[in-house]
Amino acid sequence: MKRTSALLASLVLSLSTTNAVADTSALFIGNSFTYGHGSAARFYRADTVTDLNNQGIGGVPALFKSFTDQAGLDYDVYLETQPGSGLDYHLENKLGVIGRRPWDQVVMHGFSTLNRTEPGNSELLVSTTQQMTEFLQGINPQVEVFLTATWSRADMTYLPDRPWSGQPIDQMARDVRAGYDQAAAGASGVKSVNAVGEAWTRAMESGLADPNPYDGIDLDKIDLWTFDHYHASVWGYYLEALVVFGNLTGRDPRSLGDNECSGFELGMTTQQVNGLQQVAFDQLASEGRVAPAPLVLPRPVAPQPCVM
Repeated sequence: MKRTSALLASLVLSLSTTNAVADTSALFIGNSFTYGHGSAARFYRADTVTDLNNQGIGGVPALFKSFTDQAGLDYDVYLETQPGSGLDYHLENKLGVIGRRPWDQVVMHGFSTLNRTEPGNSELLVSTTQQMTEFLQGINPQVEVFLTATWSRADMTYLPDRPWSGQPIDQMARDVRAGYDQAAAGASGVKSVNAVGEAWTRAMESGLADPNPYDGIDLDKIDLWTFDHYHASVWGYYLEALVVFGNLTGRDPRSLGDNECSGFELGMTTQQVNGLQQVAFDQLASEGRVAPAPLVLPRPVAPQPCVM
């Protein structure tokens, strides 16, 4: 009898653990700038997140999940991505997937130039942000929506006859951010903007990252772009994830430490990890999104693989 009772107790405990619900659910809606095209981040730790399109993507959501685990936060992370898409695509084709459950936090963005056919025009982003936010609020009125303002594309800046040709490398990021600020102002459920593009600019201005991958100079610096000078490299997506992590959680990205395990698994040096964390913190702090929180928890003296 005692043995039977013990087995039942064990089964109940097992079931309760299996069915446990995380404190916070987060959904990422986006395109290749979310799923990590052109880098090792694309399929990184895909088993730690749920891809609602069943494409086996890890990407920025998996990096975010890793950071929250290391910070002791309890997140369930999901993603719904489609290459080359804006929010209009997800509104037209994916609401049945997105609306399967209420979400606590949603991270989303549109096309890299704000509008595929009219680069720099934010009207479509503004209207689709409002529509998607209203849909999400219909499922959970308390949902927190975050918009990710993406980076300056080198191919749009340094190549001839492109929308930002001949302009400073920071200009496209500034224009994209302005579009997302307009979108945020037009949708009451948007909590804030993830200033990813401006963090990229900071990395270049600080000397951490190469501002021009075409000129053959500064080859010893981090290249935030991948081979097409359009999408991000693993360092670029890592910086994106750090900014999103700090903005959603309020945690100082530097609190993850120089030996942060995902950076190690993706082949980064501790100096690169430290530099990218500092840039993310500086950008977030400049907008009042995080307060300084030095690392106080003990960390290994050398980087170790993630154990989650």
